[in-house]
Amino acid sequence: MEQKRILLCLAHMSGREMDFIREAFEQNWVVPMGPNVNGFESDLECFVNRRGPGADGRLQTPLDKKVCCLSAGTAAVHLALLGCGVGPGDEVIVQSFTFCASSHPVTYLGATPVFVDSERQTWNMDPELLEEAIKDRIAKTGRKPKAIVPVALYGMPYQVDRIMEVAGRYGIPVVEDAAEGMGSCFDGQVLGTFGRYGVLSFNGNKMITTSGGGALICNDAESAREILYYATQAREAYPYYQHTDIGYNYRMSNICAGIGRGQMTVIDEHIAHHKHVQALYRELLADVEGVTLHDNPSPRYDSNFWLCTVTLDPSLKVKGQEDAYAAALSGAVGGAAGVVHAAKTPTTDCQPNANVEAMRMALDAANIEARPLWKPMHRQPVYASNPAYVNGVSESLFHVGLCLPAGPWVSDDDVRRIVDTIRDAILD
Repeated sequence: MEQKRILLCLAHMSGREMDFIREAFEQNWVVPMGPNVNGFESDLECFVNRRGPGADGRLQTPLDKKVCCLSAGTAAVHLALLGCGVGPGDEVIVQSFTFCASSHPVTYLGATPVFVDSERQTWNMDPELLEEAIKDRIAKTGRKPKAIVPVALYGMPYQVDRIMEVAGRYGIPVVEDAAEGMGSCFDGQVLGTFGRYGVLSFNGNKMITTSGGGALICNDAESAREILYYATQAREAYPYYQHTDIGYNYRMSNICAGIGRGQMTVIDEHIAHHKHVQALYRELLADVEGVTLHDNPSPRYDSNFWLCTVTLDPSLKVKGQEDAYAAALSGAVGGAAGVVHAAKTPTTDCQPNANVEAMRMALDAANIEARPLWKPMHRQPVYASNPAYVNGVSESLFHVGLCLPAGPWVSDDDVRRIVDTIRDAILD
């Protein structure tokens, strides 16, 4: 999926990507700095600082956030946590229903991820469970968590107002993981601009791509300078290499940034297309019994619909479900950057229902790539001993959910074929 998206994104763009890349080579800026990096950061700042009408319908004043371009969204999470003062022995509250890039950087810093389950409206961090977790961690450890990491799952905004209110009462900084939610808004404001830091990703499968890369949204120029200090090996201002702190090689390449500058010319078009694809799925799946499309819970939420997701009723019968999980996977998993590490067993103790796997297999047989939802982090073997505050929501969704194709290469005819394949796979 990632490789196809990169190739098709670049093939269908205006050609500006190649102009910026060519310019970088001509000027010999083939390094992790340069005019394209500066220009991409400026373009991103214009994008994230704009604001539409708020909940009251009034136009809002633009923001003044600063953006640092980095080598990956994971690097952005890492540096954001560092900026929040996270270190060995600390705890960080992380949404459980997410990809591992939200939690792994916590462990890079010697801290412990504390997982919080989701609420059913947005599938994101449950504010009530969040407060319960904060109170319990304070009671058990004598210290409050150092940061909170909510995630915009599949582009859907979290309950920003409630999460920020809870975080504010306890004085805990929020790192918004908007890697999947670039351009998604809550009350007209772009995700990633509410907390102390906001994370963006430009991986090959995201809303725009630089082939790899990410960015960190910072509240002001001073915090952005601090982030860039750590992103460039923490080198100090001497004519020789002087280091007081441990830094990282996390700055974005000028070549990748050139791709990003070209992609920024079409980001609004990409978001509009994702929303169009969601609307077509909404129309075509409306009468398919047992299949439910996940959608914005209210007008306050404006998802970019990075991926369109559905849940299958457990009672739904799908062709071939008796053969689901009959054999362990051994081929490449996850697209261009996928692994080829063979599974040890065909099943685990927490996996999608048989009818969901059968539907995925039916779509795969039709050359349509669908994927299960993220397996909750609190059910991952690597985090089996971590503190977790759960209500069963994320695990129940993982059992019944699928991600359907979306993106600039998905045509109306593609959506119709996908829905027809889903219909054909359902047994009467």
